[in-house]
Amino acid sequence: MVMLSQIQRHKTCAVKVGAVTVGGGAPVVVQSMTNTDTADVAATVTQVKELAYAGSEIVRITVNNEEAAAAVPHIKEQLAKQRVFVPLAGCFHYNGHDLLDKYPDMAQALDKYRINPGNVGFGEKKDKQFAMIIETALKYDKAVRIGVNWGSLDQKLSTQLMDENAKREAPMPADAVMREALVQSALISAQQAEELGLGKDRIILSAKVSRVQDLIAVYQELAHRSDYALHLGLTEAGMGSKGIVATAVGEGILLQMGIGDTIRASLTPKVGESRTLEVKVCQELLQVMGIRSFSAQVSACPGCGRTTSTFFQELAQDIQKSLDDNMPRWRKDYPGVEEMNVAVMGCIVNGPGESKHANIGISLPGTGESPVAPVFMDGKKTHTLRGDNIAAEFHALVEDYVKTRYGNGQASKTATA
Repeated sequence: MVMLSQIQRHKTCAVKVGAVTVGGGAPVVVQSMTNTDTADVAATVTQVKELAYAGSEIVRITVNNEEAAAAVPHIKEQLAKQRVFVPLAGCFHYNGHDLLDKYPDMAQALDKYRINPGNVGFGEKKDKQFAMIIETALKYDKAVRIGVNWGSLDQKLSTQLMDENAKREAPMPADAVMREALVQSALISAQQAEELGLGKDRIILSAKVSRVQDLIAVYQELAHRSDYALHLGLTEAGMGSKGIVATAVGEGILLQMGIGDTIRASLTPKVGESRTLEVKVCQELLQVMGIRSFSAQVSACPGCGRTTSTFFQELAQDIQKSLDDNMPRWRKDYPGVEEMNVAVMGCIVNGPGESKHANIGISLPGTGESPVAPVFMDGKKTHTLRGDNIAAEFHALVEDYVKTRYGNGQASKTATA
């Protein structure tokens, strides 16, 4: 069996986006994007702050008109006053060259420019307008994400490849040609940027599609043909569980291959719903794969006829909420606590075994079982809880475990032992 530690990450150039490093072996970076009107400074600041506090390490904002462009420096200033220093990426389509030229304060305030070769310009204007954006990035020493998208692909290139394919003795399927067009569009644009003077250490590539198999195929080709830093994202992933599953499968497979330096979950939220779910999905994807750790996790059984009581479910939810609420403080006071696993199990079948595998775990009694709950710490049974205060007592044991196990540098001592 291939273990995660044996998988080699695709070697890419390191790119600085503000104070964050993308690629070059740096930890995979979590990104997100606002959905506010960027011209509304207060609303955009509030959402950027919310996303940053949730753990987004780069936040992208739309810069689609002059009002939005004029607002960007004020957004940056207000965030700094609130001590939020997350890098901001400006998303440009159609008129980015013009806005970056007219609003130098905006060009300076952003940490990265995102441009789409499919709509940076058309006809004879395309190369000129692309060059204007790259020259601005050079002037202000900014990173650039060249992001091609299935829904706005360079029509000239795709038509050319389709025509060439039609002349083959054995033409490829249309989808395969479109995937090749995505790859070529990204690589050709990156080469143009380099020819204009932008180094690989300032270029990130992305190729967004909405189907999992296409995502995997396109990024495998990009990784095979280049060493640019790569941003993973399934565009228009969708709503609810469908969007989460599609994102996790597509990005998870690529990450397991060692491909991907920064990721986003492009989920469609419910009206009025927080955007932070996309951050949480990315964090949990990286954590369950063992790539990065962000917060202590609860393992809990799904429940069955043996667990007719809802007590174990309520306790599992309460413990997870407690971990999430305490994590910002615990990370500072107890290094390594974000890797902790807590088991809350509902009956004797797998309860003791799963609890032994966790850092700390409790095996609650199922239907007809003796009304006692053994607690295990680091694989050993340490307590037996009973009565009406099991939940409160287990909460206290978890807090005490954190202080004992991770306090005073214990986690780092254990790691180097």
